[in-house]
Amino acid sequence: MKIGIGYDVHKLVKGRDLIIGGVKIPYAKGLLGWSDADVLLHAIIDAIIGAMGEGDIGRHFPPGNQEYKDISSLKMLAFIRELLRQRGFTINNIDSTVVMEEPKLVPYIPEMKKLIGQALEISPDSINIKGKTEETLGFTGSKAGIKAYAVCLIHKEI
Repeated sequence: MKIGIGYDVHKLVKGRDLIIGGVKIPYAKGLLGWSDADVLLHAIIDAIIGAMGEGDIGRHFPPGNQEYKDISSLKMLAFIRELLRQRGFTINNIDSTVVMEEPKLVPYIPEMKKLIGQALEISPDSINIKGKTEETLGFTGSKAGIKAYAVCLIHKEI
C-alpha cells in the first residue's frame, strides 16, 4: 500500500464560477486558475499522483498549456484514473477537507462524491469530503480564497 497527500489553494474572484468537487455552487465569486480551479479535485489529484510517486499536478497538467485552459478538473481526474491503471494501482479510499467560510458544502457533498466516484470508477463510499471553516482567521477566513487537503491510499492490483 502507498499513501499520498494533496493540497491546493485558489483565490476567490468575481466573474468565475465556483466549482468544487465537480459541482457548480451558486456563489458571488469563483476560484481563479488556469483550469476550472476546482480546489478539491486538484488536492485529490495531487494525493493520487503523490501516492504513485508521479510528481505533482503541474507536471501532468502544466499551467499555461492551452490544452488545459478552463478544462474541467473531472476530465483531469479521469486522466489520472488511467495513469493509475497503467501503473497497476487501485484506490482504497480518499479522505479530504475543504477549508472555506462560505457557502456551506454539506448540501453538495453527495453529488461531489458521486461525480468523483464516476470519474475514478470507484464507489462513492470510498470517498470522504469534509467542509471546515477557519473561524474568520487567515485568507480563507476573510473569504479571499479556498484551500483543500486530501489523502489517498492505493494498492497494487494482484
